[in-house]
Amino acid sequence: QVYLVESGGGLVQAGDSLRLSCVASGRTFSSYAMAWFRQAPGKEREFVASISWRSRTTYYADSVKGRFTISRDDAVNTVYLQMNMLKPEDTADYYCAAGQTAATDRRRYDYWGQGTQVTVSS
Repeated sequence: QVYLVESGGGLVQAGDSLRLSCVASGRTFSSYAMAWFRQAPGKEREFVASISWRSRTTYYADSVKGRFTISRDDAVNTVYLQMNMLKPEDTADYYCAAGQTAATDRRRYDYWGQGTQVTVSS
């Protein structure tokens, strides 16, 4: 079992930055691929970014490419999502997830956090 706790969300203005954190506990964090998904009101949960567990290869949704950066620090069991140049359409609940591969499909992830809310005003 892996337990994930997100933090760092909040209310910001368009163009601002935020950094989300996700701290993991339980089984060996370093052996899991990690990802961020988001879900806006009335919409399905969508892939944002992921990072593999060995090569640190990263993947991004086209909508955030060039603005968001995912990273991980296995020494402190934490994955981050640095979000720059935020837009109102980035408003959503952001979820951290752990799985065997750095997939874009949410069904490939076994463990999920409770989410942190990000609101971007125009």
